[in-house]
Amino acid sequence: MENFTDFNLSNQILKSIQEKDFESPTEIQEEAIPPILQGKDVIAGSATGSGKTLAFSAGIVENVEPSSKEIQGLVLAPTRELAKQVSRMLGDFSKHHEYNIATIHGGVAYEPQYRALSKANVVVATPGRLLDLIGKSRINLSKVNTFVLDEADRMLDMGFIDDVEDIMKETPGKKQTIFTSATIRGEVMRLADRYMDSPVKVFAKKKVDSDKLEQVYYDIPGHLKLSLLVHLLKEEETDLSMVFCNTRRTVEFIEKNLKNQDIKAQAIHGGFSQNQRDRAMEKFEKERVDVLVCTDVAARGLDIGNISHIYNYDIPNDSKQYMHRIGRTARAGEEGKAINILSKDQHGDFRRVLKENKIKVDKAETPYVEKVQLK
Repeated sequence: MENFTDFNLSNQILKSIQEKDFESPTEIQEEAIPPILQGKDVIAGSATGSGKTLAFSAGIVENVEPSSKEIQGLVLAPTRELAKQVSRMLGDFSKHHEYNIATIHGGVAYEPQYRALSKANVVVATPGRLLDLIGKSRINLSKVNTFVLDEADRMLDMGFIDDVEDIMKETPGKKQTIFTSATIRGEVMRLADRYMDSPVKVFAKKKVDSDKLEQVYYDIPGHLKLSLLVHLLKEEETDLSMVFCNTRRTVEFIEKNLKNQDIKAQAIHGGFSQNQRDRAMEKFEKERVDVLVCTDVAARGLDIGNISHIYNYDIPNDSKQYMHRIGRTARAGEEGKAINILSKDQHGDFRRVLKENKIKVDKAETPYVEKVQLK
């Protein structure tokens, strides 16, 4: 399909899509939107940033009746950031329908969420806070007609399987159920077998556009890794960059030393409070900082635009996580670059990542770098 008017969408949502400047459907949208609009259960598998949120939003927006005061749409997301992002996008796509959307997650006071729930047609929530509200009898999910489990693989990886099942039991047996996932693994399918009715499985074949994404690696002694990172951040022509590390301690070390080199950097990791996360993401999204230094908490689900460079300061332990990381760049036809900074002890892990993902990454010539003074 060449544009969104080829789908059986209402004029209101088509207007919202046009206002977002989306010109044509992505591969996963072409595959997922038709069965979703037909009311079928759907499992949609594609990489982060491929357009899954619009696909399931179309189903929710078309199914919900704004005049009803009941909660009719429910989206479960694994993290607070993703819940807030999905809520914003749902708000964009439904603004000409005048739906009320409540965003429910931990780390904030209950009272504002109680008020939002009192008039909500759609709820976007993380599992923990939603179960709290269910336990307090402050939310009624008996009228939900569309249930979405967003980033299902991530949800299960984080140990939310029991919470997800407890929440699903609060919803009607007859409803539309949609799972989205970057990877479709056994546990996701087992959950689908228990709670979905003959789901339509759709997958986007293209994970990384090799024509748009340049991938390289540098081989450098461990004591010069940070010096090379500083050199590249100063020399490469970039928009926004993300630097991935495996531990919170490394994230904080990198952020501190980049700032010491007059590089506008911002850290984010799982130890941040909700307010700290919000402030960090706001700085990055509004381009008040140039470099986001992060653990993999920022690799999944978040829709951050204008990322030109991904730096792997550490090689991820999970090979699939490598693809999630580099999937942050080279989007929507733009070019991007993924740079891996390898010390001697990381080559074995890097070879495993390349083998399991069936990709080839070229070695780059290491430039002369001046050793930075560490803080």
